[in-house]
Amino acid sequence: MSLRLASRHHTTGEPERVYLCHCNACRRRTGTAFHFGATYPKERVRIEGERKIYEREADSGYRIRFHFCPNCGSTLYWEGDRNPEVCGVAVGAFDTSAFPPPSDSIWEESMYPWLGLPATTEHHHQGRPPAVSAKGGR
Repeated sequence: MSLRLASRHHTTGEPERVYLCHCNACRRRTGTAFHFGATYPKERVRIEGERKIYEREADSGYRIRFHFCPNCGSTLYWEGDRNPEVCGVAVGAFDTSAFPPPSDSIWEESMYPWLGLPATTEHHHQGRPPAVSAKGGR
């Protein structure tokens, strides 16, 4: 899959996660009711071309960096301090019929009340909780 811009990314394999984010910052950044994203291990994403970076603090308190095309402003990918081995891409940059429905929905405290989601979606009032390690800790 490739995004056709002056700058672009190439991903390999299936995404680890497909999700929706309803935080106010994502809604402002996308200009829509929510952000629709997919995450991949960084070693499975290749970036080509020039890009600009916008960095901010996420609602979770971690820093997040958005890499975007300097010609058209489209988001190429993002990476954050919460999980530095992973980067995210906008699902809308791909043929969306190839993606499964979102596995989870985060920052629902800001979600529009009229928005319906698939019954299989995990709902999180704020951010997604940290993964539990094999040793039982976080």
